[in-house]
Amino acid sequence: MSKGITFSVTSSVLFAVLYFYSTLLTPLNGEEIFGWRTLLTFPFLTLFIWSRRQQGLVLNLLHRMRQNPTLIIGALATSAFLGVQLWLFMWAPLHGRALNVSLGYFLLPLTMLMTGRIIYKERLSRLQNLAAMCAAVGVANELLNVGSLSWETMVVALGYPVYFVLRRRLGSNNIGGLWFDMIFLLPAGLWFVYAGDVGIASLSDYPRLYALIPILGVISAFALLFYMIASQTLSLSLFGLLGYVEPVLLVVVALLLGETIDGPQWLTYIPIWIAVLLLIVEGVKNVYTRHNLKI
Repeated sequence: MSKGITFSVTSSVLFAVLYFYSTLLTPLNGEEIFGWRTLLTFPFLTLFIWSRRQQGLVLNLLHRMRQNPTLIIGALATSAFLGVQLWLFMWAPLHGRALNVSLGYFLLPLTMLMTGRIIYKERLSRLQNLAAMCAAVGVANELLNVGSLSWETMVVALGYPVYFVLRRRLGSNNIGGLWFDMIFLLPAGLWFVYAGDVGIASLSDYPRLYALIPILGVISAFALLFYMIASQTLSLSLFGLLGYVEPVLLVVVALLLGETIDGPQWLTYIPIWIAVLLLIVEGVKNVYTRHNLKI
């Protein structure tokens, strides 16, 4: 579990870096950045899978699709769910909607927690329950202050639980499944790159993009890889609770981009930060216990 926690936290840091990084890619718009991210993430993902000798996961899923073509429909559905999330993540910082998306990520662990309890009958430890209650207080305060949830918030909070449940039911909750999600997104990525305002032809007018765009692919690929590895290693409930690390970092990025938090909103973020600290305590406690058992 300690390795799963490490992968989850590292992915959160990388996603926060990616959130800010999109603003450095002007004049590319959100759709073009999504396109480039998709096209560049795929080869890095493929290289990682083959270098780690995990291509069997891809080949096994391909074999299953040949035997049961309905799995292809399911794979297209998970690819679409992931594609919407990847696009929204790139689009929001460029349009002043970063805080709305971060609120969706604050809500996500609660919706994941509810999914884990209802569908998979998972149980939480005392510290995890306390962390969930602290987070719920923060989210409830935000709902009271705002009065409603934006569409960006709802897409994140409800879309990811459906995505992960569907992948588990398809038996594709591994890196092989992610590979198929990304390959099915390639046509959309190509379209956005060629049909965008800058496009391939005008890219030479902005030479700095030749260096910045490949780095986008590296950050995106490793962020997704660590995120998926964590989802396989941890229970759905703990994986969901650790998701609070990412929105805290996304809020920091939103503030750096010029968005502001009003006075009452601090009552949203402080309980959630306390929840994150409780999860860190839980992780340290588990590592310490396992170390003593080995001794």
